[in-house]
Amino acid sequence: MARIVRFHRHGGPEVLTIEEVAVAPPGPGQVQIRTRALGLNRAEALFRSGNYIEQAHFPSGLGLEAAGLIESLGDGVEGLSPGDAVSLVPPRSMVRWPVHGELVTVPAELVVKHPPTLGWVAAAASWMQYLTAYGALIDVARLSRGKFVVITAASSSVGLAAIQIANRIGAIPVAVTRTRRKAQALRGAGAAHVVASSEEDVQARLKEIAGEDGIRVVLDAVGGPTFLALTASMMRGGILINYGGQSTEATPFPLFNVLSKNLTLRGYLVHEITGDTERLAAAKTFILDGLSDGSLKPIIARTFPFEEIVEAHRYLESNEQFGKVVLTL
Repeated sequence: MARIVRFHRHGGPEVLTIEEVAVAPPGPGQVQIRTRALGLNRAEALFRSGNYIEQAHFPSGLGLEAAGLIESLGDGVEGLSPGDAVSLVPPRSMVRWPVHGELVTVPAELVVKHPPTLGWVAAAASWMQYLTAYGALIDVARLSRGKFVVITAASSSVGLAAIQIANRIGAIPVAVTRTRRKAQALRGAGAAHVVASSEEDVQARLKEIAGEDGIRVVLDAVGGPTFLALTASMMRGGILINYGGQSTEATPFPLFNVLSKNLTLRGYLVHEITGDTERLAAAKTFILDGLSDGSLKPIIARTFPFEEIVEAHRYLESNEQFGKVVLTL
């Protein structure tokens, strides 16, 4: 028996419960992990509320990120041993592989021996944010040294990861945030420039920052009316990659900007990286190297004990956090 986070209906954080559940031993090709920390993501809040890309089967577990010690191995698993300190590449399905619990079972290919200098909290906070940002900026957009990249929702874990990755390759990160309240913290986190979208003319500020050549790469998690200003600030042949829809307002299609500048607007999910063996291997190498040399360092907004899962989800949805929310066990 082990304590597992579950919910029996869609709703707010209050639908989450911690229940004692019998956990089967790992099957062939699977690994069972005794967790020490669990990373929280907005995807889990969307899944819990019934607004995610897959639907829960009740009663449902949830969770995409965890770190801990290997408890046992199924048949055919090589290169791993009981007692190894590991973290998890996010599974493609929370329905099939929920990982928010004391004892979880996952396919062996999701298990990573992380650097020994990485503590449990940082290990549980790494893979979703860095894989998402790496896949968009490096794998898809081919961001390069000396080029500007605009990052919306910049104080989110993915936004901060994107700032760090841009700096690691010598690109110039421009953070877009709603107000100036987090501007100093964003500069401290490595943003070269900060734009407050509700207090400034976004198009004018981006043109001031990047000059007449404009911005080639935009990483957007928001959508909404700012699409017009973002695309107006881009250079010919630029690419805007959207991975979320945080705005409560409609997202206009910037037809004139797209046509006149030959822009690419591209939807993106981290699954296209985690579901491709070669692309995932390249991403893991980049991220592990960055975690080892310190150029990638997860920023933790707040930790909660496992028992406070409801409070942790409320904080996750408050938009007050700067960085990652993590549960500890």
